[in-house]
Amino acid sequence: MAPNPVLPDDPLEFIQKCVAGRKILWTYHVNMRLEGRYISRQSILMSCLEYEIIERYPEDKYLPSYLVRSEHHGETFHILFAVDVEWENVRIITAYRPDPEEWDEDFRNRRISS
Repeated sequence: MAPNPVLPDDPLEFIQKCVAGRKILWTYHVNMRLEGRYISRQSILMSCLEYEIIERYPEDKYLPSYLVRSEHHGETFHILFAVDVEWENVRIITAYRPDPEEWDEDFRNRRISS
């Protein structure tokens, strides 16, 4: 965990502002996964106004992170953003299409395992 991580006052606004301003670092992991998951960078960038934070990880390992739900052309996907308030950028850690077995019908809440 980062010592004394700085949290944005409004995480969704911070993420959207960084994406709109192209203040984004694409991690190696997301670059390796996008093609096989059929999610384009363009879909992530163009759906910025559709972003909705569905999970928060303020004490994540390196930077606070947020799981975001988004839609583009009727397709729903999740994006994990790490936020770097000090350097005013976001890092896209991963993006994926949520599994209907693990998420509710609108992909906003995880199903509880029995």
